[in-house]
Amino acid sequence: MAHWLYKSEPSVWSWDQQVAQGDKGTFWNGVRNHVAKQNLMAMRLGEQGFFYHSNEGKAVVGIVEVIKEYYPDHTDETGRFGMVDVKAVKPFKRPVTLDEIKRQPGLEKMILVNNSRLSVQPVTDEEWAIVCRMGGL
Repeated sequence: MAHWLYKSEPSVWSWDQQVAQGDKGTFWNGVRNHVAKQNLMAMRLGEQGFFYHSNEGKAVVGIVEVIKEYYPDHTDETGRFGMVDVKAVKPFKRPVTLDEIKRQPGLEKMILVNNSRLSVQPVTDEEWAIVCRMGGL
């Protein structure tokens, strides 16, 4: 199974709001980048991803899981983009900041470090294990 990272500004959609959705989860919409779109299209049920607070906090704060695969994004007037549904799985015991990730051996090639603007991105198995360990999981 693949792993992912989802970026969200906490003032727009926060980890606490995601958790409040419970097992029904919610859609991950608003992606308007073709690389991020391809990442959403590649996601399968049950795959997990990091929930990352961007701009404010700049930290991985929890894990979400795909509960519905790619389908049209109702907020896209062009009809070119889609979304997946995710639910919160578990919070990190402590947030893992972008600065910590940048300093951590083994994470030098992580997309978050090298292309921080990409809103939905893949995470390798090795990166997943390192960041989970850093977050206390």
